[in-house]
Amino acid sequence: MHTPVSVEDKKSFIRWFLNHYQLKKRESVWILNYLMNHDEILHHLHFVREAKFCPRGIIMTSQCSSETAFRFYKNQLVTTDAEKSFHDIRLNKTEALYLQLNFKRSYRSALYIAVLEENPFIPNDYFITAQDKEVAQQLLDQSRYEFQRSFLNEQIDQALDCMNEEAFLKLTKELQMLEENFLNQPKLLK
Repeated sequence: MHTPVSVEDKKSFIRWFLNHYQLKKRESVWILNYLMNHDEILHHLHFVREAKFCPRGIIMTSQCSSETAFRFYKNQLVTTDAEKSFHDIRLNKTEALYLQLNFKRSYRSALYIAVLEENPFIPNDYFITAQDKEVAQQLLDQSRYEFQRSFLNEQIDQALDCMNEEAFLKLTKELQMLEENFLNQPKLLK
């Protein structure tokens, strides 16, 4: 179970961040200062990665990072107007707000990681690569092949036990076709 990040920890992190990084948009500094001075909003603030998936998210970027300077997401709407987002924050103090900060080596910052929370809105397959999908498909194909082969071998054994030559010939032909088709498929990467 994940322990919520305290308001004091969020304030400390924002204070540290503002003292160590220059943001691309000066309005971002104003917003962070506003957040730091309003415990009610900080209580509903969550530092996350990929805030674009959140119902109400902000992305702010420092000068040392190449990402977009500022984005505010609310449901399906996106704006780069920091004043509109500030207005929304002031009017909706008790609504969850998700904040992503882009800065150099953010993934190595112990202070950022300490306040970072898991983003519950990231789609399940977001981090799955094309290679992951290919390996999963190959694994599925391998499992399906082994199941079908095992089933056909059982049916062949039953045909032999019953001395059913017609069923035996039909089933062995099916098994042969299954094996030929499987051998022509790409194999699992090891």
